[in-house]
Amino acid sequence: MKDIKFILSGIVFGVILTKADVISWFRIHDMFLFKEAHMYLIICSAIATAAVSVLLIKYFKIKSLDKKEIVIEKKILNKGTIIGGGAFGLGWAITGACPGPIFAQIGFGEWPAIVTLIGAVLGAYSYSVTKSKLPH
Repeated sequence: MKDIKFILSGIVFGVILTKADVISWFRIHDMFLFKEAHMYLIICSAIATAAVSVLLIKYFKIKSLDKKEIVIEKKILNKGTIIGGGAFGLGWAITGACPGPIFAQIGFGEWPAIVTLIGAVLGAYSYSVTKSKLPH
C-alpha cells in the first residue's frame, strides 16, 4: 500500500491521455500522415514544458526528493540514437502507441494494445541483452 501514490498518479495520467485523445490510433495515424496538428501541438507543449522545467532545475539548482543534486548530462548524437529513434518511430506509427498510452489503451478496452505491450516488453528485454554490442 505504500506505493499507492504511484498507482493513483498512473491512473490520473491515463485519464489525462484518454481525455486529451492521444491514445487514439486514428489520431496518431493522422499525425503521421500530416492530416491534423492535434498530436503535434501536444508534443510541442510537452517539449516546451520539459525545456522550461530543465531550465528551472538548472537555474534554481533544485534537488531531487531525496535531496540529491540533479545532474543533467549532455548527450551526443550518434548512429545508435538515430537507429533507436527510427525503430521507436516506426513502432509508434505501426501500433499507434508510444510507451505512455499503451496501458491507457488497454484500460480503454482497445485489446490489440496488449500486442503492443508485449512488443514493448520484448523490445526492452532485447535491448538489455544486446546493449553491450550496440552503438552508443
